[in-house]
Parts: sequence; C-alpha cells; structure tokens
Amino acid sequence: MTLLFFGSSGFSVPALHALRSSISCVVTKKTKPRGRGYLLQENEVGRAAFSLGLPVREIGSFTDEEARGIADPVPDLLVVVSFGLIIPQWFLDIPRVGAINVHPSLLPKYRGPSPVQWVIWNGERETGITVIRMNERMDAGDILYQESIPLDPEEDGATLSRRLSLRVPEILPSIVEEVGNRGFGHGVPQEEREATYTPLITKEMGRIDWHRGAAEIVRRARAVVEWPTAYTFLEGKMLKVFKLGGLPHGNSQKADPGTIIACYPDGIEVAAGEGSLILEELQMENRKRMAASDFARGYRHIIGKRLA
Repeated sequence: MTLLFFGSSGFSVPALHALRSSISCVVTKKTKPRGRGYLLQENEVGRAAFSLGLPVREIGSFTDEEARGIADPVPDLLVVVSFGLIIPQWFLDIPRVGAINVHPSLLPKYRGPSPVQWVIWNGERETGITVIRMNERMDAGDILYQESIPLDPEEDGATLSRRLSLRVPEILPSIVEEVGNRGFGHGVPQEEREATYTPLITKEMGRIDWHRGAAEIVRRARAVVEWPTAYTFLEGKMLKVFKLGGLPHGNSQKADPGTIIACYPDGIEVAAGEGSLILEELQMENRKRMAASDFARGYRHIIGKRLA
C-alpha cells in the first residue's frame, strides 16, 4: 500500500520513521522566513524525510497549483500527523482508500490546533491519542482507534508532546494495515454533544497573572513552555520563566501578588494571589538562560521586588 504522508512539526517525525517503507512522498507546510535575515529554516519533517531518502513537497495552501500535483501518482492512503493546514474535501477524495489523521487528544474533546497545551492549561488528569477517518470537518471524522493516557502532575507541554509522539509509531502501522485490508467499516462516529475546541495559543497567554493562584500559574506556565514561554517583567525588563513549581518549603509568607519573598538553593519564591511558588529556571532579556538561584545571586536586593 502506498502512503502520502502529511506532517510539519517534530511531533510527526517518529510516525514518519515508522511508516517510511510505504511512503511515496512526504508533504510538509512551506517554511516561512525567520530572523533578521529572513532566512528559510528547514523544518524537522523535511530533514527527517531527506535523511530517509524520501521525496518531499512543500506547500503553503491547497489553492497552490503545486498542491494539485502532489497526489500523482494516486496513493492508496493519506496519513496526516500534525500537518498544520486544513486539507479540503476534494483532496481527501483523491486516494483510493481514504485519509486518516492522528490527533493527540481524546476526541471529540480538544479538537483543533493546540490540544497538548490546553489539556495542561485546563488541569486535565488524562489525555490520549485518537486516530480518525478524515472528513471535511476539523477533527470530526469517525474514530478508528483511541486510547487514554494519564498526565503526570509534573508534565509540561514539551514532555507531553514528546511522550505522545513516541506512542504514535507504536500503534499507527497496525492501524494503517487494518485500514488497507478492511477499509473504514469499523469506525465509530464521534458524539457531537461532547465536542470541545482548542483555539491557537497566543503570545499574550504566556504573561503570568500573579493574582491567580499558585497552582494555576504553574499549570499554565508548563502548558506554554515551548511557545511563547511564560514571562513576566522585573523592573521593566522581560523575564522568561522556563521552569517553576509548587512551594516545597512550607513557610510561605503573605505578600502582594508578584512579590519576591525569599531565595533558596532551588529557586526564588514569589507570592501569588493564593499561595506562592518557586521560579527555578529563568532568562532575563539579553542575558543567557540560567538557574533562578544563580540569577538571584547576581541581582542585588532582589527580595521585595515585584514581578508584573
């Protein structure tokens, strides 16, 4: 069976490796120029496909003329794993068997582009992997396979994404084989009344609101650790927070939200709207990333200062 593989993020790479022997072409989202020099940066999927000797096609949208020639010769199946563009129905109708999509949530919950981040942001205790038959609606096709996965209390967006991406190649090849042999007769329709949707993560979501409770601040910061990364401001300068946690010392002082109230070998204690938390790894703008304890030693009179 010949596969046309769609993927654009690092999440896709383990699945690409698992299916490589059947893939006729890899389709990835066109790279946008980045940085001051506006240089094109090849994405992880493109690099992985090149290393495997697989042909790669980049597209910016399905209105491109280039998109119409991707499925020539006609594949048996489309396999989509974290692609980033909506595939229109006319293209889904091209393959002989159909199209499947891997989604990192327990569909119909957390449809949309950011399920990994939102399950952590919302404090869910479990997530999952769902494989669906694709249709013209986003993440709404019949369920071919689903499994639930508990969330570790210390999990962040990066570790959860990695854990889910490594599980996908363990289950996907057998699903592809089954679809090739049996078609889509075993799919189960989603319950639309239970559907929820995830909006895109925005840069503004990274700014810490110190008036929230400590547990909520920690959870939200962990959700956005890859992008935009949690941030706050110290004396007018942006301070990125890469790692933080609950207070293990048991001697929290009362102070206005955002106030730095103590320094420890494992980090800096900051008051929240309810309770306090420990900043463990930081980066002040125009400086290198470092342990918060090292940052505190180099910042005079830091106790009593206010983060905003």
